[in-house]
Amino acid sequence: MTASKSLWGAIALALLAGPALAQDRRPASGFYAGGHVGYLFGSGTATVADPTGVATAGGASSYGSVMGGVQAGYEHHFAAGWMAGLELDVSFPGSQDLGNVLAYRATATGTANEQLEYLASLRGRLGWDVGRWTPFATGGIAWASTRLSRTDLTTGNEDAQPGNVRLGWVAGGGADYRIDGRWTARAEYLYTQLGLTGFSFGSAPARWDSSYDLHRFRVGLNYRFGADDGAPARPDSGPGSWEIHGQTTFIYQGYPAFSAGYDGPNSLPMLGQSRETWTVSAFLGMRLWQGAEFYYNPELLQGFGVANTTGAAGYPNGEAQKSNFPYPRYNTSRLFLRQEIGLGGAREKVESEYGQLSGEKDIARVTLQLGKYSVKDIFDANDYANDPRLDFLNWSIWASGAFDYPADRLGLTWGLTAELNQPDWAVRAGYYLVGDQPNANTFDMNLFARGGYVGELELRFRPFQKPGALRFGSWLTSTFAGSYDQAIQWAATIPGATANDTIAWTRQTRTKYGFYFNLQQELADDIALFGRFSWNDGRSEIGAFTDIDRSLSLGLSIKGTAWGRPDDRVGIAGSINNISAPHSGFLAAGGLGVLVGDGQLPAYTSENVFETYYALQVVKGVVASADYQFLGNPAYNAQRGPVHVFSGRLSMRF
Repeated sequence: MTASKSLWGAIALALLAGPALAQDRRPASGFYAGGHVGYLFGSGTATVADPTGVATAGGASSYGSVMGGVQAGYEHHFAAGWMAGLELDVSFPGSQDLGNVLAYRATATGTANEQLEYLASLRGRLGWDVGRWTPFATGGIAWASTRLSRTDLTTGNEDAQPGNVRLGWVAGGGADYRIDGRWTARAEYLYTQLGLTGFSFGSAPARWDSSYDLHRFRVGLNYRFGADDGAPARPDSGPGSWEIHGQTTFIYQGYPAFSAGYDGPNSLPMLGQSRETWTVSAFLGMRLWQGAEFYYNPELLQGFGVANTTGAAGYPNGEAQKSNFPYPRYNTSRLFLRQEIGLGGAREKVESEYGQLSGEKDIARVTLQLGKYSVKDIFDANDYANDPRLDFLNWSIWASGAFDYPADRLGLTWGLTAELNQPDWAVRAGYYLVGDQPNANTFDMNLFARGGYVGELELRFRPFQKPGALRFGSWLTSTFAGSYDQAIQWAATIPGATANDTIAWTRQTRTKYGFYFNLQQELADDIALFGRFSWNDGRSEIGAFTDIDRSLSLGLSIKGTAWGRPDDRVGIAGSINNISAPHSGFLAAGGLGVLVGDGQLPAYTSENVFETYYALQVVKGVVASADYQFLGNPAYNAQRGPVHVFSGRLSMRF
C-alpha cells in the first residue's frame, strides 16, 4: 500500500483557501493510528540509600534521549468546527547506550540506576478546525514502566527489578495538518510529571526514591481508517509527492540441548535455549526536486538472539543484531538523500517498495546517496539471499560472511555512495564512517584518517535468456583495532593473562581489506542458483560484522508454482566458514571476538552451516516461514555440536 500526494500543493491550497476549506473539506470523524518520533528530555531527583541506611546519594540530574512510539485514538469533528477526541500513546527511548537511563546514583557500597522501559498516556483532546489545520490542547493520565538495577560493590551481585509501573499526569498541545482524507501530520509538545515514588531492592534493604519532570517535542503521522480522500486515478509524482511503506517481523528461534565439553563466554549454551526478536518499521520517501528523493526509516526494535547474539560466526538470526532490548527501543535506521541524474536513452519502470519510489527513470544514470543507511542496502545484494525478514536467516548466507562492511552494532552507518548504471553493468563506490572501536554503536569521527571504502562492479547477463548477475566487490577499512598476533605475544609474557585481556593494549589505527564474489543465476522460470565467496586478510579485529575471514556459500531458491503456490518460496543453502591462522590462534589463547570465543579453542576446524526454509504467503503482504539450520562446529570448535536450530517467522508488509 502506498500514499502518494502533492504535499506542497496541499499546503499552498490551505494557505490560499484558508478557513473556506473548513466548510468544503470538513474532516471526517473516526478512528486513527500512527507513529511519532521526537526528543524526550527533563530533570529528575533521585536518591539511593545503601543497605545500612546510613550512606545515601541523591540530588537532581538531567535526562535526554531521542524517542519514538505509536498512538491510536478516536476523534469527532462537530459541524460548528470543534474537535473532541481520546488518544492512547506509548513512547520508547532510543537504542543508543544509556539512552534509557533516567538517573544514576552511587554510594560507597553500591551503584544504582533507573531505566525507562516505556512512557505512556491516555489523554483527552480538544481542538478547532481551521482549514486543513486543527490546533488542539490535550491532557490526561500518564504512566511509565521503569527498571531498577543495583550492583553491590562488596559482593558484585546485581539486583534488577523490571516492570516498576509509576503514575503521573500529562498536558500539552499541538496541531494536526490534513495532508488528505486518509493521512494527517502532527507536531506537538507534552509535559509529563511522574511524582515522588519509592522502591526497595529485593536482595538488600537498599531503597530508591525518585520523581521526574519530562518534556516531549515530537512529530507524527496518522492514518484515518475508513476515510476517502478522493484521490485521482493517476497520483501526482512531482515534487512534494510521497509514499509510505511499513513492515513488522517476528522471529521465534530455539535449539535443543547438544553435546559440548563446556560453555564459554561467547558460547551457545549446550542445554538449549529459545529467544524471540521483533521489529516494526516505516519507510517514508518524498520527492524534493527533479531526480531528488528523501527517505526516512524509523524502527522499533525488541527481543534477544539466542546466547545474546553470540556463539556462531554464521549466526542463525539475521535480525538479532537489532536486539538485546527487553522492551522496544527506537532507532532512526535510515535517513538519506538520493539524487539521480538521467543520462538519456531507454527508460525502465520501477515499482514502489521499501526504499524506492515508483515511477520511471533512465536506465543509464548516475546516482548519489548521502546519509545514514546500511552498506548492504547497496553492496553485496542478491535477489535470492539478501533479506532475513523474508528469505535466509543465517548471516553467512544472506551476506558475504568475510565482508566486514562499515557499520555500527545495528548494521548501519553514515556515508556517501556514487553509482553509474548502464543496461548491462554498474559500478558503485562509497566512503563510510566506522565504529570508534570493534562492535561499537558510536562512530569514529576522524574523517578519512579512519573510515571504510567499498567498491563494486556488477555485470548482468542472460545465458539461454535467463537473467543472471555477477558482483565483484572490494573493500578497505581504516579502524582503531587490535592485532591478533600482538595480543597473543603480550598474553604469553603475563602469567594467567589471556589474549582477550591484552587485545585492547594493541589497538591503534590499522587497515583491514578484503573482497567478495556474488553470483545469482536463474536456471528455470521457478528455480534460481546463488552463491558467494568472500575473503579478508584476517590480521586484526573484526570491526562490525562477524568473525569470518573466509566464506563460501551456495544455494537454490524455488518458487511454489509446481504445487500450485507460485508466491511461496523454498530456500536451500549451505556455507563453509573459516578464520585465518592469527585469528584462530587468538581464540585458542582465550580471545573473544564479536560473536565467537569459547574461552579457548582446543580443536579448530571449519564452521559448516546448512539452512532450508519454506515461506508461505498467507495473503498478499503476509508471509509465514518455517526454517531449519544445522550448525556444525559452531564458532570453529570441533568439540561443540552439532546444533539444530528451528525458527518460525511472521512478516507483514504494507
